[in-house]
Amino acid sequence: MWQRIQTLYLAIATGLVVALFFCVKSFSVGPGGAHVGELKYIQYFPYLVLLIITTILQIIALGGFNVRVLQMRTAVLSGILLVALQVWLAVDYFVADEGVVFKWTAVFPILAAILDFIAARYILRDQLLVESISHLRSRKK
Repeated sequence: MWQRIQTLYLAIATGLVVALFFCVKSFSVGPGGAHVGELKYIQYFPYLVLLIITTILQIIALGGFNVRVLQMRTAVLSGILLVALQVWLAVDYFVADEGVVFKWTAVFPILAAILDFIAARYILRDQLLVESISHLRSRKK
Protein backbone atom coordinates (compact mmCIF):
# COMPACT_ATOMS: atom_id res chain seq x y z
CA MET A 1 0.00 0.00 0.00
CA TRP A 2 2.55 2.62 1.07
CA GLN A 3 5.00 1.66 -1.68
CA ARG A 4 2.85 3.38 -4.31
CA ILE A 5 3.23 7.10 -4.94
CA GLN A 6 -0.53 7.60 -5.26
CA THR A 7 -0.98 6.46 -1.66
CA LEU A 8 1.40 9.17 -0.53
CA TYR A 9 -0.51 11.78 -2.55
CA LEU A 10 -3.82 10.58 -1.11
CA ALA A 11 -2.41 10.58 2.44
CA ILE A 12 -1.17 14.17 2.11
CA ALA A 13 -4.51 15.25 0.61
CA THR A 14 -6.35 13.54 3.46
CA GLY A 15 -4.13 15.32 5.97
CA LEU A 16 -4.90 18.68 4.37
CA VAL A 17 -8.65 18.02 4.43
CA VAL A 18 -8.59 16.82 8.05
CA ALA A 19 -6.53 19.87 9.03
CA LEU A 20 -9.38 22.10 7.85
CA PHE A 21 -11.51 20.81 10.74
CA PHE A 22 -9.11 22.49 13.18
CA CYS A 23 -8.01 25.57 11.21
CA VAL A 24 -9.30 29.10 11.24
CA LYS A 25 -10.67 30.31 7.90
CA SER A 26 -10.66 34.02 8.58
CA PHE A 27 -10.65 36.56 11.32
CA SER A 28 -12.00 40.05 11.73
CA VAL A 29 -9.70 42.95 12.36
CA GLY A 30 -10.99 45.81 14.42
CA PRO A 31 -9.68 49.33 14.78
CA GLY A 32 -5.99 49.40 15.52
CA GLY A 33 -5.42 45.95 14.00
CA ALA A 34 -6.79 43.97 16.95
CA HIS A 35 -8.39 40.57 16.31
CA VAL A 36 -12.11 40.87 16.95
CA GLY A 37 -13.26 37.33 16.14
CA GLU A 38 -12.25 34.14 14.34
CA LEU A 39 -14.31 32.04 11.96
CA LYS A 40 -13.52 28.33 11.65
CA TYR A 41 -14.47 26.17 8.70
CA ILE A 42 -16.67 23.94 10.83
CA GLN A 43 -18.74 26.85 12.15
CA TYR A 44 -20.46 27.26 8.78
CA PHE A 45 -22.73 24.26 8.16
CA PRO A 46 -22.30 23.91 4.35
CA TYR A 47 -18.51 23.93 4.76
CA LEU A 48 -18.83 21.30 7.47
CA VAL A 49 -20.95 19.05 5.24
CA LEU A 50 -18.48 19.36 2.35
CA LEU A 51 -15.57 18.66 4.67
CA ILE A 52 -17.24 15.56 6.12
CA ILE A 53 -18.11 14.20 2.65
CA THR A 54 -14.63 14.82 1.27
CA THR A 55 -12.99 13.32 4.35
CA ILE A 56 -15.06 10.15 3.96
CA LEU A 57 -14.19 9.99 0.26
CA GLN A 58 -10.51 10.55 1.03
CA ILE A 59 -10.49 7.73 3.59
CA ILE A 60 -12.25 5.39 1.15
CA ALA A 61 -9.72 6.29 -1.55
CA LEU A 62 -6.82 5.83 0.83
CA GLY A 63 -8.06 2.46 2.08
CA GLY A 64 -9.35 1.15 -1.24
CA PHE A 65 -6.02 0.21 -2.73
CA ASN A 66 -7.28 -3.30 -3.58
CA VAL A 67 -10.08 -1.98 -5.78
CA ARG A 68 -8.31 0.50 -8.03
CA VAL A 69 -11.38 1.61 -9.99
CA LEU A 70 -13.22 2.56 -6.78
CA GLN A 71 -10.09 4.25 -5.46
CA MET A 72 -9.73 6.31 -8.63
CA ARG A 73 -13.39 7.33 -8.72
CA THR A 74 -13.49 8.38 -5.09
CA ALA A 75 -10.27 10.38 -5.53
CA VAL A 76 -11.70 12.19 -8.55
CA LEU A 77 -15.04 12.83 -6.83
CA SER A 78 -13.26 14.15 -3.76
CA GLY A 79 -11.13 16.38 -5.98
CA ILE A 80 -14.22 17.80 -7.69
CA LEU A 81 -15.86 18.54 -4.34
CA LEU A 82 -12.66 20.20 -3.12
CA VAL A 83 -12.53 22.40 -6.21
CA ALA A 84 -16.15 23.39 -5.48
CA LEU A 85 -15.19 24.21 -1.89
CA GLN A 86 -12.26 26.30 -3.14
CA VAL A 87 -14.53 28.22 -5.52
CA TRP A 88 -16.93 28.83 -2.66
CA LEU A 89 -14.08 30.12 -0.50
CA ALA A 90 -12.97 32.40 -3.34
CA VAL A 91 -16.48 33.83 -3.63
CA ASP A 92 -16.54 34.38 0.14
CA TYR A 93 -13.18 36.11 -0.13
CA PHE A 94 -14.34 38.53 -2.80
CA VAL A 95 -17.61 39.44 -1.07
CA ALA A 96 -16.11 39.68 2.43
CA ASP A 97 -16.12 42.90 4.38
CA GLU A 98 -13.06 45.09 4.48
CA GLY A 99 -12.03 44.03 7.97
CA VAL A 100 -12.00 40.28 7.24
CA VAL A 101 -8.62 38.65 6.66
CA PHE A 102 -8.41 35.13 5.24
CA LYS A 103 -5.74 32.78 6.52
CA TRP A 104 -3.33 30.86 4.29
CA THR A 105 -5.24 27.66 5.07
CA ALA A 106 -7.84 28.79 2.54
CA VAL A 107 -5.69 27.21 -0.21
CA PHE A 108 -5.72 23.74 1.39
CA PRO A 109 -8.75 22.54 -0.65
CA ILE A 110 -7.14 23.32 -4.01
CA LEU A 111 -3.86 21.71 -2.94
CA ALA A 112 -5.73 18.59 -1.85
CA ALA A 113 -7.70 18.56 -5.11
CA ILE A 114 -4.51 18.76 -7.17
CA LEU A 115 -3.04 15.88 -5.17
CA ASP A 116 -6.24 13.87 -5.68
CA PHE A 117 -6.14 14.34 -9.44
CA ILE A 118 -2.45 13.40 -9.59
CA ALA A 119 -3.16 10.30 -7.50
CA ALA A 120 -6.06 9.36 -9.79
CA ARG A 121 -3.72 9.59 -12.75
CA TYR A 122 -1.23 7.23 -11.10
CA ILE A 123 -4.03 4.84 -10.12
CA LEU A 124 -5.22 4.77 -13.73
CA ARG A 125 -1.69 4.06 -14.88
CA ASP A 126 -1.40 1.14 -12.46
CA GLN A 127 -4.78 -0.22 -13.53
CA LEU A 128 -3.80 -0.12 -17.20
CA LEU A 129 -0.54 -1.87 -16.38
CA VAL A 130 -2.33 -4.64 -14.48
CA GLU A 131 -4.83 -5.10 -17.32
CA SER A 132 -2.09 -5.32 -19.93
CA ILE A 133 -0.16 -7.90 -17.91
CA SER A 134 -3.27 -10.01 -17.34
CA HIS A 135 -4.03 -9.76 -21.05
CA LEU A 136 -0.54 -11.04 -21.86
CA ARG A 137 -0.88 -13.89 -19.36
CA SER A 138 -4.20 -15.01 -20.80
CA ARG A 139 -2.77 -14.89 -24.29
CA LYS A 140 0.16 -17.15 -23.35
CA LYS A 141 -2.06 -20.09 -22.38
